Amino acid sequence: MKKAILTVAIAVMGLTATFAQDTTKHARRAMPKMTAEQRAEKVTSRLEKQLNLTADQKSKIYAIELENAKKLEAWRSADKGDMKGKMKERKAAMDEQKSKIDAILTADQKTKMDAFRAEAKERVEKMRKSMGTRGKRDKEPVVSNPPAQG
Repeated sequence: MKKAILTVAIAVMGLTATFAQDTTKHARRAMPKMTAEQRAEKVTSRLEKQLNLTADQKSKIYAIELENAKKLEAWRSADKGDMKGKMKERKAAMDEQKSKIDAILTADQKTKMDAFRAEAKERVEKMRKSMGTRGKRDKEPVVSNPPAQG
């Protein structure tokens, strides 16, 4: 009788340990492919809500965003060589886009936009830092020669 109970207890513990391991992979949800027009519309509507854009401002910003989205699609489909040159080109285009949008906005809207840009920059930096420490968190430093306890 004791052997039967012991055998069942060991089997239950083994099954518990087996099922306790989460083997399902959490797949990242794929982002839907958006056209340049959809991207421009999405960005423009977000800016309209955040900055209370007028109809004229909205149409001008949509045109700028559409042009930018088309450039982005062209860069993505282009050859992957010379990444540093492409990054400089992309940065220059982003600065140009920023100055075009800032020219359309009022002074109050510019301050709001600068605040949104600063928040976005902080989020990117925070994410970049957390990506760099992946796997290093909550680990004690390894001491190869611990001091003798007396």
